[in-house]
Amino acid sequence: MDKRFEKEKFETLKIKRSVAIEFRKFSKMLSKSQSMTLLLMMEFFNENGISPTERLGPRMETLENRISVLIKKRMNGMIAIMKDIEKSQTKPTAAMMQALFQAAEPPKKKLILAKEIKEEKNEVRFREKKYLNSNDNE
Repeated sequence: MDKRFEKEKFETLKIKRSVAIEFRKFSKMLSKSQSMTLLLMMEFFNENGISPTERLGPRMETLENRISVLIKKRMNGMIAIMKDIEKSQTKPTAAMMQALFQAAEPPKKKLILAKEIKEEKNEVRFREKKYLNSNDNE
C-alpha cells in the first residue's frame, strides 16, 4: 500500500466475482495494490480526457487525433507569441540600433600616415648603354 494512504480505512465496493478476479490479475501484473491500481486507472482517464466507454480504435486513432489537435493548438500559440515578440521587441530594437549606427558614423578623414600615391611619370630613370660594335666604327 502507498504510504500516503496507510492510515486510511478500507471501504467495500460491490463488484461481480468475474470482474474482481480479472481486476486482481491486473493489479498483480502492475505489482500494485488493488486500491493503487484503481487510483492509477482513474488518474489516467482524467488526465488524458478519455472516457472508458470511448473506443480508441485498433491504433488508438482517437487518442492520436486528440493529441495532434492539442499539439497544433500549442504550436499556433507559440507562433503567435513569437510573432508578437518580433513585432514588439526585435524589430523596434533593430531599427533603433540601425538609426544609432547611421547617425554615429564619423565622416571619413584622411589618415595622417597615409602616403599619397604619386602619378607615374613618363620619365625614364635608367637608360641602356650603347656599346660600340667594331662594325659601327668602320
